Amino acid sequence: MTDTTQTIWLAKLAAWTHDPAEKALVLLRDPAGHEGGTVRELQQTLFPDGLPKTLAAHVKRADHWASAADRPQFPRSDKDGKYAAWTQVRFDQSPVLIHPLSGTEFDLEQLDIDPAQIRAISVDHFKQLIERGADGTPDARKTALAFWRFGPEMSAGELRALWQLLPADTRIPDHTIWTHLDLSAAFASSFAADANANPALLSIAFGPVQDFIAQARTTSDLWAGSHLLSRIAWAGLKVICERLGPDAVIFPQLRGVPLVDLWLRDEIGLNGKRFLDCEWTAQRTDANPLFAAALPNKLVAIVPADQARELAEAVTQAVRGFVRETAEGMLAELLEAAGIDNTPQLYCHAQLAAQLEGFPEVHWTAVPFAPLVKEGEPAPEVTELRRAGEPFFGQGGFLASATWQRLSQPLELEGTRFYRPNAGVLYPAIYELLDRVAASAKSVRVAPQRPNGGEQGYRCDLTGEAEWLTHDREHLRNPKGSRPADTLWNRAINKRPSISRKGEHLSALAMLKRLWPRWFVEHELKRCNLDVRRFVISTHTLAVSTSLERWLEQGAPIGQAGLDLLVKADQAEHAGALDYAALPRRLIHKLMRGNEFTPEQRRLARVLPALMENDSSDDPEARNESAELVRKLLGDKPEAYYALILLDGDNMGAWISGGSQAHPLTTRNTFHPQIRNHLNAHFNRRELAEYLAAPRAVSPSRHMAISGALNGFALTLVQDIVENRCKGKLIYAGGDDVMALVAVDDLLACLTLLRAAYGGLPVPGALVASLGLDMTGLELGGGHALLDGRLLRLMGEYATASAGAVIAHHSAPLGAVLRRLRAAEKRAKDKGGRDAFAITLLKRGGGATELTLPWRLDPPKEGETPTLDGSPMTILASLTALFAGDDTSRKAAYVTQGWLPHLPVQMEKAALHALLARNLAYRLKRQGAREDQGDEFGDKLATLALHPRLADTDPGSVIADVLAVAEFLARESRANPNR
Repeated sequence: MTDTTQTIWLAKLAAWTHDPAEKALVLLRDPAGHEGGTVRELQQTLFPDGLPKTLAAHVKRADHWASAADRPQFPRSDKDGKYAAWTQVRFDQSPVLIHPLSGTEFDLEQLDIDPAQIRAISVDHFKQLIERGADGTPDARKTALAFWRFGPEMSAGELRALWQLLPADTRIPDHTIWTHLDLSAAFASSFAADANANPALLSIAFGPVQDFIAQARTTSDLWAGSHLLSRIAWAGLKVICERLGPDAVIFPQLRGVPLVDLWLRDEIGLNGKRFLDCEWTAQRTDANPLFAAALPNKLVAIVPADQARELAEAVTQAVRGFVRETAEGMLAELLEAAGIDNTPQLYCHAQLAAQLEGFPEVHWTAVPFAPLVKEGEPAPEVTELRRAGEPFFGQGGFLASATWQRLSQPLELEGTRFYRPNAGVLYPAIYELLDRVAASAKSVRVAPQRPNGGEQGYRCDLTGEAEWLTHDREHLRNPKGSRPADTLWNRAINKRPSISRKGEHLSALAMLKRLWPRWFVEHELKRCNLDVRRFVISTHTLAVSTSLERWLEQGAPIGQAGLDLLVKADQAEHAGALDYAALPRRLIHKLMRGNEFTPEQRRLARVLPALMENDSSDDPEARNESAELVRKLLGDKPEAYYALILLDGDNMGAWISGGSQAHPLTTRNTFHPQIRNHLNAHFNRRELAEYLAAPRAVSPSRHMAISGALNGFALTLVQDIVENRCKGKLIYAGGDDVMALVAVDDLLACLTLLRAAYGGLPVPGALVASLGLDMTGLELGGGHALLDGRLLRLMGEYATASAGAVIAHHSAPLGAVLRRLRAAEKRAKDKGGRDAFAITLLKRGGGATELTLPWRLDPPKEGETPTLDGSPMTILASLTALFAGDDTSRKAAYVTQGWLPHLPVQMEKAALHALLARNLAYRLKRQGAREDQGDEFGDKLATLALHPRLADTDPGSVIADVLAVAEFLARESRANPNR
């Protein structure tokens, strides 16, 4: 380790110990002061000879910059003195936390925590995290990384949730001590590593994303594309983590990400026992979080300015090297399976190099603080920063904001003064410049064309863009259907059928995607001593799972049909033509719990989907016999439809940049109520009022909060919802983007839970009841989630998400279904106006129903918090439940559609509402609905169709689409009897 490298890690350790984690709980209470307890003990242990002066100066400056970047300043009166009583917030007496994204306040009431006790707990916690070398002295790098990873995780039960949310400043309790320590460490290491102690913001983006994922023929391809991109992103992030530590990465937040944990344990060498409670060390199926595509394709980091270019180039080399080495390894295995000697002269090696050239695309931008910002009195000099930003912002941007106008003016204002700002307060200006420059640079760079122009043979069966890999160039002259039997792919698949689908010939990128699932398990995980098996659920199995669950709920009667099917399964298995099907996890849990089901029942449930898919007989009579046996066993024709969901957070760019489309938080409302009340009462000058009413400036802690919220949502909640509470399979969850397969009877439940979980909204009781939601161990509300005792801070109640969903027959081409899925998600954002859901129903017989509804009809009133109360989803779910019951015939949906196209829409709105409500109620009652049910649904459907939010849609079409989707979901074969 070089002296510079050692200095970086020592700077981080010093930064991590400059403030105690329990600062909020001991401030103004501990006689030793907040720097005299934990700080002193840890620094004496880690720096027995004291902190070097240069290092101490870097840490002090980093602390000041981090504080300025994250904490809005408030004015003080000349009469206040240095420590005015109104500025001293005792957290034990008035413990208030503010959600960093929604502004929701949480009053924890009085805390009875002894300062000496919490100090002792904190000292013990951090001393146990110290990693020592062979000579017994603290290892700076390992200890700094252990502090970063496990510092926020307190094992003490009563303190666990509060510990991770403790504020850095009790006066401005909207960011945690952990974000402050992270940011201080990032600044300190950049100061220490740069020759001029000058940090820079570095942005790097990888691509392409959507096109790469969308090229899929199977559900495995879908998962592989997204997971491989996440793994590629980690190959780049790892370069920064190894040199500067994961705290240098502002976005995405890396704490708790399984791939990062694996690196810490196996490559850095942190004590493996620290990870024993992590889910990724225990799970032995693809429910393991390591299978989640958890990392986005963009990063923002604080780096030494003089190393920014070299770091970006190293990241580029790392990601492309990872892709190239992985592809070369896959090709070597392919050649081995085909029985072909792997020599450099083979044409496939030249193909591989040409097709992977420039992949992935890497776009990077760096903006240094100096020379754009020069520290000085009374405020930093920003002439160069203003000049650099003018092409993008003109006279606007952060430098024109009320915040900067106030802070950059003389500090005295009729007896009112502010703390002197430092360069850290200009983080918003540096970031907005970084964002604009990155977007501009990406738009003008020309990506290399792939494949190269020398390729003239037939193209890949999956992408259609590049030649398929071959050892013999002459084979490329043969079109599909007349390829010789001794092609590379045919020979390899004959030897190892699991490599790919029979007859399929793939290019380098398609090979990467197709072989990635097996490669990840056998090479990446086996190397880490993790025995994890991966299961791929087919669309057919997912569709059949609806019928299987009903069969299990009826006691799983086998009967003669079941016995005959077991015989068929034995015969097929003996012939090597049958494998156990991978069932949804929720169904597996139900099947395997206790002694509820016999081994025969369990085996039949596992082989039935595979038996239906793999019936080897070409005799139509034999196939009909199998179908009849399945129908007799299940009591009905097996379900043939499944659903795909695509959810995307709305206006994510605005949330990150602080744009007007995100929920604006005023500077005033980020202060503790004690501070806020004093400001309102004593500081009412126009200039000060404008400053306090201005939007809260973008800050590193905001970016960390967004990334942390998306991590909690994507890594923990999404998989729990999709796979534990619904019969689904998560394809990817990369922050605010989610794609999942789900059984058709769980579609509405899954959509609702995902939307509620994204913002941390409580699910109304009416929706819980009508959808039969499983809320065991899950509480949502206040922008947070409590899952099995674990507290997760989410995006907040004002953050919205739009979702598209497609209901399709399992035999429909996946590529076509994916195109309709993306169109549905786009429809939710465009036609639905965001914060909406769109469902496309594709019937096998032809035709499509497209339903688009908002999650909420009306925005919250002033002072109200957004909720899902009265959501149109409640109407759809309740109507589905009504049709699924025994009393009301689904015929109501058909007879109603006859007159809806002829509505006199030119009528006055109130009269049209009365007409609609009356006729709808009449039709529902005629088909068996009770008097009150008919009136209720008639009124609700009429109100929905005529609501101003749906003014651009024909009222009759709205009602017809709602009825069509509800009727389809209520059919006997898929209606959940518990809903």
